[in-house]
Amino acid sequence: MKLTHSYYQQEDVVALAKDLIGKKIVSKIDGKRTSGIITETEAYRGYDDKACHAHLGRFTERTKIMYETGGVAYVYLCYGIHHLFNIITNTHDNADAILIRAVEPIDGVEVMLERRGKEKLDKTLTSGPGNFSKAFALDKSHYGADMTGDKIWIEDNKEFRFRESEITASKRVGIDYAEEDKDLPWRFYLNSSKYVSKR
Repeated sequence: MKLTHSYYQQEDVVALAKDLIGKKIVSKIDGKRTSGIITETEAYRGYDDKACHAHLGRFTERTKIMYETGGVAYVYLCYGIHHLFNIITNTHDNADAILIRAVEPIDGVEVMLERRGKEKLDKTLTSGPGNFSKAFALDKSHYGADMTGDKIWIEDNKEFRFRESEITASKRVGIDYAEEDKDLPWRFYLNSSKYVSKR
C-alpha cells in the first residue's frame, strides 16, 4: 500500500528518515517498473540545519519546492552529473527533506542494469544517491512529483522484517561545509544489507 500524504507530513524529519528504512520505493517510468528496499537515507531540516539547501529560509528557483507541503519530490543535479532524489516532508514552509541514498533492488533489475550500463548485478547498481536515481530513471523532470502518484511512490513493506539493531545512525556524507551540523547522526542505513553507499 502506498504511503499517504499524511505520512510525509509528520513533523520529525529525522524520525521519518529512519522510518523509511525497509520500505519499498517504486518507479514506473516509460512503462518500466523498478522497485527496491530503501537501505540508506539522510535527513535535512530546513530551519536550523546548515547542511540543508533551505537553511535560514534560502528560497531560490531550485529550493522553492522545499517549502511545499510534504509528499512531493525534490530532485537536483549534483556536480552537473548526478541527480539526487529527495522527498519533502513536514507541513508547508518547513523545507524539511529526506535524501534517498541507496536501495536493495527487487523488481526490474535488468532494466536497472541497462540504465546504468552495467552487465552484472553488484552493490554499486543502486548504492549511492546518483546511482539509485539513474537506476530508477529519476531526474529533474520529476522535480515536484507527487509521492502518491503513478510515477514514483513508496509502499509500506510489511513482508520485509528486520531488527532495530540492524539500523545504524551515522554522520551524513559530503557535507563538510556544514560546520558543527556535519556531525549530526542523521544518516540511517540497514547494516545487514550490502546495498549501502558507505559504512
